[in-house]
Amino acid sequence: MAEKLYDLWAKRNPNWEKRFEDSIIKNFSDYGKGVTTLGEAKGKLFGAGYEVFIIAFFIGLYYDQRRKLIDDSTKIKSLGQPIQYWGNIDSVKGRKAYPKLKEFIFTALVAKTDFDFIALDKGLVTPRKAVDALMQTMEEYANWGFHFMEDKLMDNPNYFYRETAFLEVFLTFDASTTESTEDEPESLD
Repeated sequence: MAEKLYDLWAKRNPNWEKRFEDSIIKNFSDYGKGVTTLGEAKGKLFGAGYEVFIIAFFIGLYYDQRRKLIDDSTKIKSLGQPIQYWGNIDSVKGRKAYPKLKEFIFTALVAKTDFDFIALDKGLVTPRKAVDALMQTMEEYANWGFHFMEDKLMDNPNYFYRETAFLEVFLTFDASTTESTEDEPESLD
C-alpha cells in the first residue's frame, strides 16, 4: 500500500539558513540540547528548535510572504528531527503535546503550494515531487519569518522578550494588507 502524502511529508526535516542558528533558534530555544529544564533558567521561550521554526513559518504564512533559501548549500541546515516527531510528547517545561499542529501546517501547505495535486492523484508525478514542493513552500514561509524576526531584533534586541511579543505579531496581522481588491471577482448583482 502506498504511503499517504501526509506521512511522506512528515518524514522530512525542513531546512533553514544557518545564519539564524545563534541569533534566533538558539537565542529562543534549547536547540541541540533535547528536552531539559535549562531553558527556563536561561530565559528561553521555546524548548526544541522546531518550535521556533513553527513560529517563523506561521509568521510567513500569516503575512503571506515567502523568501527562497540561500543557494549556497553549505549555509543551509536542517533541524535534526523529522516533522512526524514535532510536539509528540509533553515537555519538562510543562507544555502539552500538540500533534494536531502538524496537520494544520500540512493543510496550509497544500492550500498554498502551487502544485498539480490532481496529476499526483493520476500518477503523472511522483509523491516525492509533491513533498519537495510542500517542503519548499514550508521553508520559504519560515525563511521569511526568520528574516522578519531578525529585523525586529535588529531594531530592538529585547523585542521578543516581552510576554506577549509573539502574540502581538499575529494580532497585528491585517489580511487586507496581503490581498488586492483588484483580484476580487466582479459582483453579480
